Amino acid sequence: MLLAHLLQLRGIESVVLETRSREEIEATIRAGVLEQGTVDLLNEAGVGERMRREGMPHEGVILRFGGQSHRIHLSELTGGRSIMVYAQHEVIRDLVKARLDRGAPILFGVKDVSLLDLDTRLPKIRFHDAEGATRELACDYVAGCDGFHGVSRPSIPSRLRQEFTRIYPFGWLGILVEAPPATEELIYAYHERGFALVSTRSPQIQRLYAQCNPQDQPGAWPDARVWEELHARLAGNDGFELTEGRIFQKGVIAMRSFVVEPMQHGRLFLAGDAAHIVPPTGAKGLNLAAADVRTLAQALEAFYAGGRTGLLERYSETALRRVWRAEHFSWWMTSMLHRFHDESPFHHRLQLSQLQYVTGSRAAATMLAENYVGLPFGDN
Repeated sequence: MLLAHLLQLRGIESVVLETRSREEIEATIRAGVLEQGTVDLLNEAGVGERMRREGMPHEGVILRFGGQSHRIHLSELTGGRSIMVYAQHEVIRDLVKARLDRGAPILFGVKDVSLLDLDTRLPKIRFHDAEGATRELACDYVAGCDGFHGVSRPSIPSRLRQEFTRIYPFGWLGILVEAPPATEELIYAYHERGFALVSTRSPQIQRLYAQCNPQDQPGAWPDARVWEELHARLAGNDGFELTEGRIFQKGVIAMRSFVVEPMQHGRLFLAGDAAHIVPPTGAKGLNLAAADVRTLAQALEAFYAGGRTGLLERYSETALRRVWRAEHFSWWMTSMLHRFHDESPFHHRLQLSQLQYVTGSRAAATMLAENYVGLPFGDN
C-alpha cells in the first residue's frame, strides 16, 4: 500500500492485489513502533495527519533489569530523533483511504495468484478475483510485498536465491488489555524467568508480551498465569506497578531471523516480509518494509522519468545493506534480553554485564539509540 501510494504521487500507475478483504486487513491489530524515518516518509507522502494527531511520540525507551529501570534517552543521544507508537493497522487504514479517495485500484479478495514471465520485458500476474473470474495483468514490473508465505519469493528459482535463517528457541505471548497505561515509554525487561515488554496502543488499550515456549497455545496461559508472570518479571523496589485489566486478546508469536538474497529477479522486486524477517525485539519489521519501498519507489521514478535503470539494478544491494544492519541489531537486542533454554549461569552474567554497560556508557547507549530510532537514509 505504501509503495502504491508513493508511486501514485510520482504519476506512476499500479494495481494492488490483496488476498483478504478491506475489513480484515483494517481489523487485524498489529504492533507499531515507527522509526523517525518512517514517520518522516508518511508525513512527506501526505498520509501522516491522523498519525500526528493520535500517535504517541516517545523520546526514550526503558531497559529494566535487577528490579530497576534505566532510561535510554533516544532524542538526546541522536540529535533529536525519536520514535512514534502508532499501530501498523492504523497506517494501513490511512493508506487504504488515501488510495481509494484517489480512485486508484485495490483488488481485495483475490485468490490463486501466480507470477509469470518474470525474466522477460512483460511479466504477468494471473489470479482469480473476488467473484472467481480468472484475470491476468501485464505489467512493466512486479513488487512482491506479499509476506513470508506469499508467492513472490518462491517465484525466484531456488538455484538463484540464497536464504539465511535463524530460529529462536522461544516465542512471545502477546496480550491486549483494557487498562490505562502503566508507563509513558516502552519497557524492555530482562528477568531470570524470561523477557517481558510493556507498551501501549492507546490511552485505553495496552499491549504486553512475555517470553514463552514457541509451541505454547494461548489456552495454556490463563489470565492468572499471565499476570503472575508479568508481575514477577517486572517486579522491583522502585515503585513501578503494572496496571491490570481485562485481557481480550492472546496470541503466541514464534521468533526467527530470515533474509533472502538477492531481493530481485528479472522484473520482480521483493519488499518487506517477503524478503526478510526480524525478531520483534528491535521493532524493525514494519520500518524495514517502509525503507524497502522508499528505495524501490525512487528507483522506479528514475526509470519512468528518464529511462535510467541503475537504481533498479542496485535495488537488492542497496536494500540489503539496511536489512543486514537491522538484522544484526534485532539479533543483538534479542540475545541481550531473553533467557535461552541451554544457557549457563556464565551466559546469564554476560547478559547482565551487557545491560549494565549499555545503560552505563553513553557510547553504548548511543549505539542502541541510533539503531532503535532508525539510521538516516543515505543516497542510493
